[in-house]
Amino acid sequence: MSSGDRREAAPAAGEVKNGVVSGDLSQRQIQSEPASGVVAPSQNQRLRLNPSKDHKPESYDDMQLDFSPSIFSSLERYLPPPMLGLNREEKVKFMREILMKYLPQGERTRVQRHRDYRQKIITNYQPLHRELYNLHIGNFFVPPFVKAIQDNTEESFRSIISEPSPGVFTFEMLQPRFCELLLAEVENFEKWVNEAKFRIMRPNTMNKYGAVLDDFGLETMLDKLMETYIRPLSKVFFAEVGGSTLDSHHGFVVEYGKDRDVDLGFHVDDSEVTLNVCLGKQFTGGELFFRGTRCEKHVNTGSQTE
Repeated sequence: MSSGDRREAAPAAGEVKNGVVSGDLSQRQIQSEPASGVVAPSQNQRLRLNPSKDHKPESYDDMQLDFSPSIFSSLERYLPPPMLGLNREEKVKFMREILMKYLPQGERTRVQRHRDYRQKIITNYQPLHRELYNLHIGNFFVPPFVKAIQDNTEESFRSIISEPSPGVFTFEMLQPRFCELLLAEVENFEKWVNEAKFRIMRPNTMNKYGAVLDDFGLETMLDKLMETYIRPLSKVFFAEVGGSTLDSHHGFVVEYGKDRDVDLGFHVDDSEVTLNVCLGKQFTGGELFFRGTRCEKHVNTGSQTE
């Protein structure tokens, strides 16, 4: 399960002035009536250069959006102060204009096709365990992990964590029952795929077996898991790579076995933070190896024997 698959960057390109970033919003003015006591967005509105730490962004989980709801929640912190009091629809319009401006047409087409593909799955697939689709703290997580997150201090995190190698952290997180239900849900999805003869997208180009959890309805649950339970940890342990501002994820399960993929070579994840969870039943092998970090110039360089 990979979390936060975007590089940390300034919220938008443009002129830096007085602590805000100005973008070219000409001919992109949003026509709307101003909400009571607030100012409607205009072409002169500028994103802040730094996020508002005191502002609590709204949730956009229940809205049909072009991008992940968590991206809108993150971007909301960069809105100019006069816009923070607008209703969600007005803020979404303004933020969407900015996001679409920096998304090439080819990428827009790809995003739309994937949205249609995902909607087709969700419309036809019947979940086996619906309780998985809404995050429930008591059913999902082991008590020590819950307490550490609730205390929300580096000391509380380190009380449940081991660091076998610099930058690699291990800890107990998920209830065994949750893992059993998740495996059963994935198996049920694969069964539906085979019976319906539906061609699905695999998690990546390296694995021929497995499923993207977001594609059959678990996106909202995984968003909440990332925001509420992973980001507090990454904020402390991965602050230098954007751990405090994770705003998207790529959640998936891959399968290994005699009649499945048997291994996965060394590679560099396209993410700021990666969460690996072992969901196996009975097996031998399955070790996970880490070889440190790489600079941008050598991300795809072949591995060498030490």
